[in-house]
Amino acid sequence: STCASTRSPPWMAKRAALKSGLLYNVIDSSSFFYSPVDPAYRSTMNVVFRLPSEELEAAFLEETKKAGMLGLKGHRSVGGLRASIYNALPVEDVEALANLMKEFERKNG
Repeated sequence: STCASTRSPPWMAKRAALKSGLLYNVIDSSSFFYSPVDPAYRSTMNVVFRLPSEELEAAFLEETKKAGMLGLKGHRSVGGLRASIYNALPVEDVEALANLMKEFERKNG
């Protein structure tokens, strides 16, 4: 069992689900972005996703850097992209990434 002192308060879990949901909604409603992770096992802290090619992933990373969004490159052994949306990250930052994803798909999809 989990020690009470290590559990997150319920509002924190709700906020994490809201933030990750913003990105998963873009991914799941897209034929351009996709998640290699089964929905039953998706993380609310690290949203992993891919694009149709590594070239598009590199172009997307360039767009995120121009927008001041750093650290989206996936793990070196797995590739792809990963948005780490920890508790301190504001919802507005996640919304900005979701909007950038939609715009990138519109231009490149």
